[in-house]
Amino acid sequence: MSTEQANTGTRNFTLSDDIFRQPGLDIYSQMVFIILRSFSSESGLPELSDIAKLGRMNEKQTMKALQSLVELKILPHKLFRRMVGDFQDDRLSWAAKGLLIFCKENPQIHMHDLLELAGESGEDEHSIRKALRELSQYGYLEEYPEWRQIAN
Repeated sequence: MSTEQANTGTRNFTLSDDIFRQPGLDIYSQMVFIILRSFSSESGLPELSDIAKLGRMNEKQTMKALQSLVELKILPHKLFRRMVGDFQDDRLSWAAKGLLIFCKENPQIHMHDLLELAGESGEDEHSIRKALRELSQYGYLEEYPEWRQIAN
């Protein structure tokens, strides 16, 4: 980097044009990808609001673009979760979010015990399995292999 670039705070980065050839990506997803690639490391990633501002879009559009990048496996789900948090993902129902909280607090609980507890709230096995499938579908059970097996 030249001294002039260092003084102005600009930096160069290389970006493949493959992102423009990726089917199923809208302009928002492409812009979010470009913004994320312009940051030098995962440790210094911008906040959702900053990405929205840099991409000249609202936060809802930014969230949908990030979700699209995750679904197409362009952006790792763990990175998505770190950026937006576990509970900002609007693809998840309240039941799935509640179950995720429970998973985090009780990672070793067995399905039998879970169903027993759920029965106290009026939930049945079908609704618990549905919430588990939802969590699994969107990548939230990656660190809970036993729960992921139950979901399938």
